[in-house]
Amino acid sequence: MRARHFPLPWLEPGEDFPPVEQAWGSGSDAPGLLAAGGSLDVDTLCRAYAHGIFPWFSPGQPILWWSTDPRMVLKVSDFRLHRSLRKTLQKFVHTPGCEIRFDTAFEDVIRACAGSPRPGQDGTWIVPAMVQAYITLHRAGHAHSVETWVDGQLVGGLYCVSLGRAVYGESMFARASDASKIALAALVAFCRSHEISLIDCQQNTPHLATLGAHEIPRVDFLRHIDAARQLSPPRWQFQPLYWQQLLTPSTEST
Repeated sequence: MRARHFPLPWLEPGEDFPPVEQAWGSGSDAPGLLAAGGSLDVDTLCRAYAHGIFPWFSPGQPILWWSTDPRMVLKVSDFRLHRSLRKTLQKFVHTPGCEIRFDTAFEDVIRACAGSPRPGQDGTWIVPAMVQAYITLHRAGHAHSVETWVDGQLVGGLYCVSLGRAVYGESMFARASDASKIALAALVAFCRSHEISLIDCQQNTPHLATLGAHEIPRVDFLRHIDAARQLSPPRWQFQPLYWQQLLTPSTEST
């Protein structure tokens, strides 16, 4: 029997979101779906993320807002630095011309993420309206890019949203082997160095699970971000010494 769910609210621009408890449940056609409509301006996006809500929709659809339960997260202490990735990182760190940069090419990163094919997906959810919205959010200081550079070329990266010390991962791309994993490892190292304990991953994927991400109840996730976003934000700049937070024997996984 199909589970019952709340009717899907239609939001006018600037209107408050419904309580996340009204999101459609696991037995529905779209688990986590909360509302449609509204807008993608900076204030709306910040209010959404502050309440564990994120936009996700395909071309031709209205803006759709989601709050999944359980929530996929990566506790930075649980990050699995597999032996092969450790070797890749050690080589990267000690090779001239290889570097991590933050926020030097945000637009290039999000456009590359939008253009990256995804297994099992036809097209992208990072539609032009989303690209422009997150570029504006970046300019407002709430969205950041983590970039993998080799010999002056952008070869991989990711972008995320941050409110205080609450960090919400969005999407990754790679033009070279392991380039996106290097960027994620850099974000984990940065978070460890700034006492940021958790990175939101939004939805469960096998790839994220292999790196140590797992699901937690939405109520626990909301409790975490409510406290974390009240803290002063870190300076989003990567330092090579942050790698020390990862490249120790205790973080290795087979």
